Amino acid sequence: MYKYKGTALAVGALALLSQSALASISQTKGSFEDKFRQLDETLPTPNIYRSAAGEPGERYWQQKVDYDIDVILDEKNRRISASQRIEYKNNSPHTLRYLWLQLDQNVFKADSIAERTKTFNSGLEAQPIGKASKLSLSQLRRMQFLADNEPGFVVSNIKDGSGKELKATIVDTLMRIDLNEPLRPGKSVEFAMDFNFNIIEEDAVGARNGYEHFEKDGNDIFLMAQWFPRLAAYTDYEAWTNKAFLGSGEFTLEFGDYDVEITVPADHIVSSTGTLENARSVLTAEQRKRLEQAKTAERPVFIVTEEEALENEKAGTEDTQTWHFKADNVRDFAWASSRKFMWDAKGYQQGGSEQPLVMAMSFYPKEGGDLWKKYSTESVIHTMEVYSRYSFDYPYPVAQSVNGPVGGMEYPMITFNGPRTELRDDGTRTYSQAEKRFLIGVVIHEVGHIYFPMIVNSDERQWTWMDEGLNSFLDGVAGREWDPNIPWGVEPRDIVEYMKSEHQVPIMTQSDSVLRLGPNAYTKPAAALNILREVILGRELFDFAFKEYANRWKYKRPTPADFFRTMEEASGVDLDWFWRGWFYSTDHVDISLDKVYKLRLDTMNPDIDFNRLREIEMNKPSSLFVERNKREGRELWIDKNKDITDFYDENDRFTVTNKERNSYQKMLSKLDTWEKRTLDRAVAEDKNYYVLQFSNLGGLVMPILLELTYADGTVEERYIPAEIWRRNSRNVEKLIVTDKDKEITSIAVDPGWETADVDVSNNYYPRRIMESRIETYKRKQSKDKVRRDIMHDIKTELKDVNKDEEKEQ
Repeated sequence: MYKYKGTALAVGALALLSQSALASISQTKGSFEDKFRQLDETLPTPNIYRSAAGEPGERYWQQKVDYDIDVILDEKNRRISASQRIEYKNNSPHTLRYLWLQLDQNVFKADSIAERTKTFNSGLEAQPIGKASKLSLSQLRRMQFLADNEPGFVVSNIKDGSGKELKATIVDTLMRIDLNEPLRPGKSVEFAMDFNFNIIEEDAVGARNGYEHFEKDGNDIFLMAQWFPRLAAYTDYEAWTNKAFLGSGEFTLEFGDYDVEITVPADHIVSSTGTLENARSVLTAEQRKRLEQAKTAERPVFIVTEEEALENEKAGTEDTQTWHFKADNVRDFAWASSRKFMWDAKGYQQGGSEQPLVMAMSFYPKEGGDLWKKYSTESVIHTMEVYSRYSFDYPYPVAQSVNGPVGGMEYPMITFNGPRTELRDDGTRTYSQAEKRFLIGVVIHEVGHIYFPMIVNSDERQWTWMDEGLNSFLDGVAGREWDPNIPWGVEPRDIVEYMKSEHQVPIMTQSDSVLRLGPNAYTKPAAALNILREVILGRELFDFAFKEYANRWKYKRPTPADFFRTMEEASGVDLDWFWRGWFYSTDHVDISLDKVYKLRLDTMNPDIDFNRLREIEMNKPSSLFVERNKREGRELWIDKNKDITDFYDENDRFTVTNKERNSYQKMLSKLDTWEKRTLDRAVAEDKNYYVLQFSNLGGLVMPILLELTYADGTVEERYIPAEIWRRNSRNVEKLIVTDKDKEITSIAVDPGWETADVDVSNNYYPRRIMESRIETYKRKQSKDKVRRDIMHDIKTELKDVNKDEEKEQ
């Protein structure tokens, strides 16, 4: 038997579970919830295209689309005009009678689904009835720009390879082209079209592309993305991925080869997906020499210097110049153009047989300043160095970072990134610590996206987390290898507030229905993968499985099931409980350590156990009544009458009799040899037995991370796998056994906050005082118009603000 707070428990002498622990595993039909139920009924059934192991099946297929595009940038009218020829290869087992193309610029049209369903208040909760809403200047600017400019594609002259017209039907941000002949499996079709559109002003509208106008020098930066009608993906799991573009969910596209000629003003510098095919035509001999030097340089080399960029800024030109780029096996194509660009480059010697040399390059205006000169290209290279360790060597010849109005966006071989410096009165340019962190972080994140999803080609419109979450996890790895003091926002502690919020939806929610995109698609899956790597699998198993996933699906199109299955199959660990809890539910982590009981093994020997019981009795706190009597000097009757005594004045209820000793000997005689040996050893060792009672208040089962502090000052960490919750996901007990001289004084659950536990106040035993703070504030004066001192204010002198600004300058 055990003593449980001094009370004997009716369990076998050799049992190591208390009665309450035994009771906790018995469940009723109505209350049992199996958090470890397998995902078989949730995930799609494996087939010949996608195996049960999470890898491409023996008949996996995907389409191929090649583009030949000639495009002209009309800088004065801020308009794109182009023609394109497309070859579509049908690798599917299906006959296609029509093709779907994405017309993403149509998202800005007044009659688009996105515009017609745009809510006035972007908050999650409606304004209270009777309270006036606010209309910002940014909202007014957006409305005015879209009213003054006609956005969206104008597509014309759609013909097949024989010159026959093709019927086209536009459906919001999509276009269906009906083929003149069915496209059978294994066959290709060629067709062509002309298109144009007015480029949006990104600062006014807010988008992933557009132009930025600089009032002081009259120049623009053009970031061109989603700029041509692109084939929607046709897949084995969804057929046509022809969901309308509503603004949040990005894109999944087909891989193919691109041949693109970009005609821009002759003084513009162009950055683009692909390799520059006509450097002799668009670069000076000196610039080409610098580009060659940059391949082996220790630090970035300027291909277009700041002085050359400033000279280009001074005056425009009517002349044009055509830049020719080619890109093989990419799923998209983007470019940027401006006469403001300076351009630096540095070769990344990654070795390997696929792409031993990668040119890391950055394009930015003078507004980028030293911030971009020092950190942009170096951040590009750092990203490739880290990501390649966890996935595969960077496979393309260039990796670029371009400064412009888009805060952060990615495309094959090119990324758009936003932070800049501030011009000061003395002519210098400075930047805040936040802007430095932002630049390094956004470059790492966006270049990381070239791996996920530009190469591992997931569908962000359907599963945003598959590229944003996986990439946020890896950019956190790369970021903390750059400078761990920068808050990268991917630690489990960073997701706590969202995990307990009422505005949470499952990670598996379709992107346009996500309430808070940042926490849901970026931070929560990144934190989950951090926990999976650092807490559940360990780095060795996780890294092996993750790299297996990346290489299996390089240049292919994975689904969540492929990721889940690969991580389990390659690691050898059943993770269905983890995916179900973190990705399919809105449960959170809140494990409470409710009680800790210290038990001591009954030896069954009355000469030992009765003395222990006497010690326990003597150590109980005395009665307050009795203590006060002592302080008042009240003499006890038994002390005043010591001549009157009996047997019980010498013996108490813990006195051992021969009857107990005979019972003990009789019990020993009935034990088998192994039972007696076991009992003798347990008595001799006299270990400490602690029963820890846990509650799962958040619903999300997780491993229990324990920190045990002993009386001798030593600290021990213990790991209890999540499977402890498999029979009861609400309450469990755990027996901890320590040596006699290792008495536990305190216990902490997840002291490093590695599991995103939302309430750490119940993680300690004994409980701790939780530190917080109280803020003081000054009461704000009412802005009610009746409280204005109009009598005084009407006498105020009217100032010419413009003249004051001129004096300051």
